[in-house]
Amino acid sequence: MRLRQLFVLLLIVSSPLYALDRTQVADSPENVTPLLNGQPIPDVSLQTPQGKNVRLRDLVAAKPTVMLFYRGGWCPYCNAQLAGFQDVEMQLSALGYQVLAVSPDSPERLNEQKFDTDYQVKLLADPGLDAVRAFGLAYYLPDDVTAKYRDWKGNIFPTLPGDNRIVLPVPAAYVLDQQGIIQFQYVNPNYKVRVDPQLMYHAAKQAIKK
Repeated sequence: MRLRQLFVLLLIVSSPLYALDRTQVADSPENVTPLLNGQPIPDVSLQTPQGKNVRLRDLVAAKPTVMLFYRGGWCPYCNAQLAGFQDVEMQLSALGYQVLAVSPDSPERLNEQKFDTDYQVKLLADPGLDAVRAFGLAYYLPDDVTAKYRDWKGNIFPTLPGDNRIVLPVPAAYVLDQQGIIQFQYVNPNYKVRVDPQLMYHAAKQAIKK
């Protein structure tokens, strides 16, 4: 009887009816459900700093890709991470990679992000949070933190239609092949801790050898 009950339970858990919906916004960064190694990327569109719509799968099909999700140009930890990738961008380029950096910032705000050197990382906007949600990275800020952020920066932060709560991505990094399959992923709910660019380089190098 116990074995039969266990079998029924396994059927329920594995049923498509109970499939994980990653597009739901988590209540905390610890509860996000990101895409994992071996899974395909979603079919989503992003925007260039010039406001042009681009399909993520088309970008990835052109070149193997290192893809970063960051919180926005207002975030000092994100800016430090992006600047740090200058140390490996030539190495990644030599392997044939492109580096895409996605945030919920608008195209207009992307244009405000200036770098001190010639930087090859492509900044892309996800103002509707479509990619952030499809990758399973979106979470709501607590109300007290939301108030502090708005006192600090005003109403620049992303929200969903009909909802005043701020939605942010957990910072994440992916290595993608040209078929859009995730070869490596790093997701940390602590936004102050970012993946080392050298680790991403070595992960990208190993993915090329597969």
